[in-house]
Amino acid sequence: MAALLVADSLHFVFGRSLAPYLPPTAASFYYMTLALIQIALFAALRREIDFSVLRDNFRFFAMIGFLIAVATSASYAAVVYIDPGTAALLAQTGILFSLAFGLIWLKERLVGGEKIGAVLAVIGVLIISFQSGFGSSGIWLGTLFVLSSTFTYALHAAIVKREGGGIDFINFFLFRMVSSCFFLFLFTVGRGELVRPTGREVWLILLLAATVNVTISRALYYLVLRRIDLTILTILLTLSPVLTILWSIVLFGERPSLQGLIGGTAVILGVIIVTLSKRK
Repeated sequence: MAALLVADSLHFVFGRSLAPYLPPTAASFYYMTLALIQIALFAALRREIDFSVLRDNFRFFAMIGFLIAVATSASYAAVVYIDPGTAALLAQTGILFSLAFGLIWLKERLVGGEKIGAVLAVIGVLIISFQSGFGSSGIWLGTLFVLSSTFTYALHAAIVKREGGGIDFINFFLFRMVSSCFFLFLFTVGRGELVRPTGREVWLILLLAATVNVTISRALYYLVLRRIDLTILTILLTLSPVLTILWSIVLFGERPSLQGLIGGTAVILGVIIVTLSKRK
């Protein structure tokens, strides 16, 4: 979980790093494709690729691939308008969607201190989301991109938790990537953004994003998702923006507003309460 938090905190940082070089959808397509190549080589070397998994679960992979493609391209579009730290804080609205899916659809339950922590985290999310001064059309557009990204990714996580637990992990991860890259390619071509990356620097960032933001981060995410409830995982991941803010300050000199930091503090306190309750 600790390793996942570090890797997950870099998602919006990579998005901001690639923004000067590529359109958001194209950047998403290229780094996801590089990650697909890495995962396919790993599975091939282990001789564990089983195409019957794709055939038997085609509808499942098509559904989550589409949702991941929407979430990824929308989140990278968001950092064109807002800084990575604010985007990461706003992304915690995903807790509302994941808690709803987990409690209503997956029939999960929060007990004792977990309820108190969840409520406190949600309050923090609301403080972040309704900041004064959000009148700029650019900021609202960035916020809209983040909200659409968090909703679609939370829906994908709920579907994976409900229907993907019994699928062999390596083949699940491989065909999840195949489907995501296919839809990202369609989105990129449809938006007329299929441009070729030029320069060694952009390829280095793409390779780093593919390795850290997908191959490592998403592998850890799905492994953790198979071991704990979606609601608990979602709440624990609200710690990720703290690291994202630090990355944003160090790399770009950008930081969230005071109100955003107050809301983030409430989120973190909620996470601590949930974590302590879960340990008990």
